[in-house]
Amino acid sequence: MRKCAVCLFSILLYSVCSFATTQEPPQQTARQALMEMFFSKETGTFNRHLPDVTLAALEKSGALDKLKLYSAVTQIPNQGRFKTFETGPILLSVDDPKTNLKLDVVVDKDSLAGDQDDIDLSFHAYKDGQLQHTMSYMPRTTFSMKMESGVWRLNAIEVTIRIPLDDPDLLKKVTDGMNSHLGPATPPTITVLNQPQMQMQPQLATRHVLGNDSMTLAAVRAILTAETTYAATYPAVGYTCALSDLDGFGGGEPNEHQAMLIGSGLAGGRQHGYNFTVSGCTASPASRFQLIATPSGEAFGRRTFCADQTGVVRSSADAASCVNNGTPVQ
Repeated sequence: MRKCAVCLFSILLYSVCSFATTQEPPQQTARQALMEMFFSKETGTFNRHLPDVTLAALEKSGALDKLKLYSAVTQIPNQGRFKTFETGPILLSVDDPKTNLKLDVVVDKDSLAGDQDDIDLSFHAYKDGQLQHTMSYMPRTTFSMKMESGVWRLNAIEVTIRIPLDDPDLLKKVTDGMNSHLGPATPPTITVLNQPQMQMQPQLATRHVLGNDSMTLAAVRAILTAETTYAATYPAVGYTCALSDLDGFGGGEPNEHQAMLIGSGLAGGRQHGYNFTVSGCTASPASRFQLIATPSGEAFGRRTFCADQTGVVRSSADAASCVNNGTPVQ
């Protein structure tokens, strides 16, 4: 009986050990890949997390060797008061005890969706443990990571600047500056508009709003043109619902998976504070599609734009109303 128990225990122990040794190590997260890219002491980690098409283009142009040298110089040494964190709300923390200054790089959002992960970062500075309001003017950065050949690659970088108009320090600097330049305040001059002038005001306001959206509209129309060209070039496929198929940064000849019709930033689906999505390519070949550009982040609250294979661009407050009865944009 004892021999059977020992034998059974040995088999069980062997099975557990064999299972443990055959398990693959946990896959690196997008956040870990980003940290390795910029903070690792090992050579080659920067280039390892660049897209293959980027490396191919750099190698073809002869700039890859210069990039290797540049990445080796710019990678931040992880030593002293410099700390990185693979999990949690803080990505990077730098503490200087001599000046009682501390800088934290905070992960505001980590949006993982399939093979895409967008990591939003912001900067926070502390003096003697007190948050410094001046850091609220620092740019917020989004690193868009994309899985490629089993490795997270840096696909796009988006930088936005937020200026809090209710910040007391900012208001004091602005008002002090205005007072020093303008001198004592003078009574305002009231002008009564005649009817023709009053009729012009809505037109001026409309032009101002459209001016704010001009870059987004240009991106929408660029995708529409690319879809038309793509469907004509690859009639067996028709329209594509994968923006990456329209990507314009790569080596070799254009093909149906990289037609080289739009820039990589726009092909990543995020630009000018908007998210771009294409859907409805159900048939084969696809004879229709639906493009929607929705505001996010700093652009939140602005108009949503939509379009389809007809080429007509519409706008509305949200995606559903834009598709159903959006207002055509001239």
